[in-house]
Amino acid sequence: MKVLVAVKRTLDPYVKVRVKQDQSGVDLSAAKMAMNPFCEIAVEEAVRLKEKGIATELVAVSIGSDKVQDQLRAAMALGIDRSIHVQASDELESLNVAKLLHAVVQQENPGLILLGKQAIDSDNNQVGQMLAALCGLPQATFASRITVRDGWAEVAREVDSGEQVLAVQLPAVITTDLRLNEPRYAKLPEIMKAKKKPIATFTPAQLGVTPRQHLNVLSVAEPPPRKAGVRVASVAELVDRLKNDAKVLA
Repeated sequence: MKVLVAVKRTLDPYVKVRVKQDQSGVDLSAAKMAMNPFCEIAVEEAVRLKEKGIATELVAVSIGSDKVQDQLRAAMALGIDRSIHVQASDELESLNVAKLLHAVVQQENPGLILLGKQAIDSDNNQVGQMLAALCGLPQATFASRITVRDGWAEVAREVDSGEQVLAVQLPAVITTDLRLNEPRYAKLPEIMKAKKKPIATFTPAQLGVTPRQHLNVLSVAEPPPRKAGVRVASVAELVDRLKNDAKVLA
């Protein structure tokens, strides 16, 4: 079974976000970039499926400028066999990303498509669901456990009432949540091997997709600073402040 894994280049999650002075977006000019944490989990799950003998080939795909090849090399250092780079803007809308991934799915015909449930930059949580709809495939989102056997994937996902378990027939689209696994670190020999693994490059036009803009960002601003907390000496004082200051008690 071939597994296709989508990978996105995002701001390093441990870096402080800075907004441009004109509030047109986030300043990435000198920011440290990394693979989206949820995408790392998807890559790790694909590698584990191959280690179990379930997957036979692992393919990573990323959409963006030439810089995304750094993240593709990182994925191949973790165990991905080959990669596909779709040259496009780094700020494509979710629908455009889903359409490009759909074209790659049609080209590769994988038995399973894995994506992170969301990217930590846009935080949209849309691409996986849109991709499943475009492909006409079953989907399971927010996966915290995946078991593949006999042409089916059993997916456990956390919901408000507890745990929900779904069974989806393959091929299918699955998006990964934080509790699915703990991504491994790449070893130096694998990093060196990844430099020789192939990356195929395509443009949207070659895939038959014309990205279209549907949304305009009006402004981006940092959240307002939080007010400092207040210490109270007793329960009675807490109740009094909640009642008279915060006005949350009658």
